[in-house]
Amino acid sequence: MGTRTIGVVGLWHLGCTIAASWAKMGHQVRAVDLDEGVVGKLAQGQPPIYEPGLEKAICDGMASGALLFSGSVKELGDCRFVFLAYDTPVREDDTSDLTIIHEVIGRIGPHLAPKTVVIVSAQLPVGTARDLRARLKSWETSLELVYSPENLRLGEALACYARPGHIVIGADDPHVAAEVESLFAPMQATCLKMNLPSAEMTKHGINSFLAVSITLANHWADLCAIVGADFSDVSAAMKHDPRIGMRAYLTAGIGFSGGTLGRDLRVLDQLNQDSAREAAPLFGEVWRYNQARSQVVRRRCQETIGSLNGRTIALLGITYKPGTSTLRRSLPLEVAEDLAKHGVCLRAYDPKADWSEATLPTGLSVYRSAYEAVTGADMAVLLTEWPEFLELDYSRMKAAMSSPILFDTKGLLKSRVIELEGMGFRILLIGRS
Repeated sequence: MGTRTIGVVGLWHLGCTIAASWAKMGHQVRAVDLDEGVVGKLAQGQPPIYEPGLEKAICDGMASGALLFSGSVKELGDCRFVFLAYDTPVREDDTSDLTIIHEVIGRIGPHLAPKTVVIVSAQLPVGTARDLRARLKSWETSLELVYSPENLRLGEALACYARPGHIVIGADDPHVAAEVESLFAPMQATCLKMNLPSAEMTKHGINSFLAVSITLANHWADLCAIVGADFSDVSAAMKHDPRIGMRAYLTAGIGFSGGTLGRDLRVLDQLNQDSAREAAPLFGEVWRYNQARSQVVRRRCQETIGSLNGRTIALLGITYKPGTSTLRRSLPLEVAEDLAKHGVCLRAYDPKADWSEATLPTGLSVYRSAYEAVTGADMAVLLTEWPEFLELDYSRMKAAMSSPILFDTKGLLKSRVIELEGMGFRILLIGRS
């Protein structure tokens, strides 16, 4: 396959990763966003979100002339393939807001050349892809739409995209599916071709399966704490069963966040409610359980130090997960809000958080280091497993704290528990009494 001109529309985490990746593979990429501010910063080599290696990949693409950023959809007129890569917004109740997706289809449709294939990587509720395909064909009957859902992980996005292992190609025209399979051939991935609703349901199935796994892990962990077992040992043993596997989502914690898994549960729950039999109630129950799961932090803090009103608690890590700067739908931030409502004075540190991205709860102060954050704290709560937290000088941390109590919600410090308890820390873990 020779050099192609490829379009990408929507330039946040997903779109920037796709654009930089195709440019690195030697193709000409026209990267478009409707927000001129986003385009202006990207043209200066500044991505809108931290992702390891992304800034360099973008700068390399521009330097080679392969990557062009623009605010005009007319740049897509000579593209054979156009990726629609907006990160579909998620409302507070985890339902998808498709406003930007429909707006973009309406903006780009009239400017696409005949036979252009729009590859939607944004996450869609089942049934949406066929609606979007019909809209495209209202402008030009030869336009086509394929749904190929992203499978990126924040902090590992470039590697995930370059070597995905498998690629789902949802298309109602098998000839178009074959074209897209040819486009993806350099990635040496197994291409799984199916119709549009099957591709949409595949994404819902993967994410809901992961959500259920996390929920099961949290249930088991709570029971382990009651009976005196250690869930980290239990889950490690479970993963050795080949029917479960070493990569299973069996790590206990405070739930899942970011809306990524929650929106799939909400779609499936709505399908269940709309059906005549309501035969699949599980997904709604899992979503509701997870909504309340973050309160486990407050309850454990109350059990440990009593009334929280007027107490000082340090929060280590606020981002959705390590390796990113985003606070969008961050579960640690929800924990902070819950604690703040109970009168806690919060002192927070995160090495990469974009603090301008969210409204911080009243009573939360941000500090430049973990040592500053824990100063005077009645206890500290580790919420995001940034590797640097494993390497902190805990003698210095202990000296700064009012009470050396550390609640590790991620199990990051499990290998150091004996050492830390020997130093005088009280270590709290989920899944262990």
